[in-house]
This record gives sequence, C-alpha cells and structure tokens, in this order.
Amino acid sequence: MTLAGFLAYALALGIAAAVPGPGVVALVARALGAGFRHGMAFAAGLVLGDLVYLSAAVFGLALVADMLGSLFVLVRYGGAVYLMWLAFRLWSAAGDPTQVAALNGERASRSFLAGLVVTLGNPKTIVFYLALVPTLVDLRRVTMTDYLALALLTAAVLVLVMTPYAALAARARGFLRRPAMLARLNRSAAVFLAGAAVWTVARRA
Repeated sequence: MTLAGFLAYALALGIAAAVPGPGVVALVARALGAGFRHGMAFAAGLVLGDLVYLSAAVFGLALVADMLGSLFVLVRYGGAVYLMWLAFRLWSAAGDPTQVAALNGERASRSFLAGLVVTLGNPKTIVFYLALVPTLVDLRRVTMTDYLALALLTAAVLVLVMTPYAALAARARGFLRRPAMLARLNRSAAVFLAGAAVWTVARRA
C-alpha cells in the first residue's frame, strides 16, 4: 500500500467514526453515567469490533460474514438488550450517591464488552469495512505488513476520535455533582443508551 492509500483510509475512517451513530451515542452515555474510565473501556470494545471487521475485509471473509448474516442479527439484538440493561441501571441509580458509586466501581470489562457487542451489531460498521474499504484499498495486494499497519492506524484513528467524546462527557459529569443534577444526568444518559439500543435494532445495513 502507498502512503496515499493509508491516508485515504484514515480520512474515511475518521469521518465515519466521528458521525454520531449507535456507538458514539452509547459511548457518550456510558461516560456520562459511569465516568471516563468506563467511556474509554467502551471505546476499546469499539476498536476491537472494528478490527474484527477489518480482518474480515482483508482476509476475504466478507462472504462468510454474509453467510452468517443471521448471527450478526442476533449479535445486534443482544447488544440492544445489553444497552437497555445499562440504561435501566443508570435510570435506577438516579441521584443516589451510593448507587452512583456502585456504577463507577463496576468492572471496566463490562463497558468493554458493551462496546464490542455494539460494534459487531452496528450496520454502519459492517457497511464501512465490507463494502467501502474494498473501494479504498486494493485488498488483493495487502501484505501482512500492510494489514498490521492498517490495524494500528484503525486503533489510532478511533482512539483519537472517541477520546474527546468520552472526556467531554465525563467532564460534564464532574460539573454536576449535586444529587438533583446527578439524577437528571443519569436519566439523560439512560435515555441516550436506550435510544442507542433502539437505533441498533432499527438500522439495517
């Protein structure tokens, strides 16, 4: 691959990632509800999900992905259910400092899993890697070195795009520590998560 090819891929990925979709909305809601650490864990799950689809595109697994369409439907619905559960937890916590602290103290692996499942079931991600990437990259000529470079580039671009979302959401949470304001914040985040769940189910590739 040429430098121009890598730049074209990075630009397309950055634009696609920055456009708000189920992943971005859920990331913001997770950071609002549980803080920056959970927001970044969620982002790490998003990155891994993208790398799964990048691998599918590079190694010619698009046909397999198409054959397993029903499996991806199940993943999408599973992700939506998980987001709804997180939304319920946030709504229930409201402004109770004890419950909020419990949410903040949850294992980050749960947020990571949520990010991974949301990405694997996100039609926008599927379309980008299995339909758009082949038009940007000559997959027949991608070497293992090119693949590793694309993987690192993918992770770097996604982290650069997602970190400001998580940081701003977590910072907004830090400004609103009064119980009444925290209750509104948690319930708003719960609504965002529920909306992301509905969006995940409603959208089609």
